[in-house]
Amino acid sequence: MQNTVYEFGPFRLEPGEHRLLCEGRTVSLTGKAFDTLRVLVERHGTLVPKRELMNAVWPETAVEENNLDRNISAVRKALGGQSNGHSFIETVPRVGYRFIAPVSKSASRVAPVVSEGGTETSLRQEIRFCVTADKVRLAYATVGSGYPLVKVANCFNHLDFEWESPIWRHWVRDVASGYSILRYDGRGNGLSQWEVEDVSFESWIHDLETVVDAAGLSKFALFGHSQGGAIAIAYAARHPERVSHLVLCGAYSRGAYHRDRPDAVEVRRALETLVELNWGKTNPSFFQVVTNLYIPESTTPEDQQWFKDLQLTSVSTANLVKYMRACDDINVRPLLPSLSVPTLVFHCNRDRVAPPEEGRILAAEIPGARFVPLSSANHILMSAEPAWEIFRDELGSFLESDRRAQAGTG
Repeated sequence: MQNTVYEFGPFRLEPGEHRLLCEGRTVSLTGKAFDTLRVLVERHGTLVPKRELMNAVWPETAVEENNLDRNISAVRKALGGQSNGHSFIETVPRVGYRFIAPVSKSASRVAPVVSEGGTETSLRQEIRFCVTADKVRLAYATVGSGYPLVKVANCFNHLDFEWESPIWRHWVRDVASGYSILRYDGRGNGLSQWEVEDVSFESWIHDLETVVDAAGLSKFALFGHSQGGAIAIAYAARHPERVSHLVLCGAYSRGAYHRDRPDAVEVRRALETLVELNWGKTNPSFFQVVTNLYIPESTTPEDQQWFKDLQLTSVSTANLVKYMRACDDINVRPLLPSLSVPTLVFHCNRDRVAPPEEGRILAAEIPGARFVPLSSANHILMSAEPAWEIFRDELGSFLESDRRAQAGTG
């Protein structure tokens, strides 16, 4: 397949593949930092005003100017540090930026990516769109080949941004070998339509039904993380003939309103109020509070920054409040005894978002479910922690048994 690529110095920018290479090796950039570089390179030699650049990078979101400044710093660092980075991008004080290095443009086949181990990989995702019965546009992506595994959408998802993110990247790429993974952004989230009226648990189930039908899947393994677990449970209860195996991680059957913990409900309502008031706009430390709930044991400042950027990129303030309230009202616990699909339940023993007791309830009340406790406080497992290796290996064994079963009945 032919793609437009840009080359400057030792670098090669491939917008179609959303990647930057330096002498054949990938250079890590966040989604919005990559978009910033792409816009500047596409308009090389031209002064791009700050507001114009921000509108191109965040077309549907109002953000502060410091977000752009942070992206420019990240791009310069990726291009060889602050000093060398300035030889590529010129700052015109109080006006904007100009990409000043010579750029050659060509249509060429995508270059192979060289991994840290020296091997080449061509893993890529294909993003498509479908429309629900209530006329909401949803984005979904497939990657890999083999038996299908469907990941239910979460709150902080963005198919494009998370592709290079250390928060979600390993969840796809470590599992994609031998499987076809389908992910999607839920309504009001990521690349899907943001202007929606109905953000509810029932609408989330319909979103999942719409996506798997649009992708032409008849039977698949279903993976639910966080509130996605309850959606997966409800879907498996309604369509048991289509779900071969159910995987739940950091999931729960009961939202905050149904856990008989009035103190936790009050804390949750206070958090929702702060989000509704867009407290993070004038108090950036608020994003750190949320980050510390989801990945308190992340290993690097870059991980923390990625998650803060993900909060800004994946969902609007108004939609986030709708998400939180819909999650609080979830209660699929009565469905658990009726499930008839093989089920594997993971839960971190110090999870601050979904209490560990919720994972134990799932494993105890779903017939035949197996429980794998993980030693971590992270709600989203990070690639560098030992718990991730346990999760990956146990998941692989579980899905492999499914593949053998499918082959035996094929």
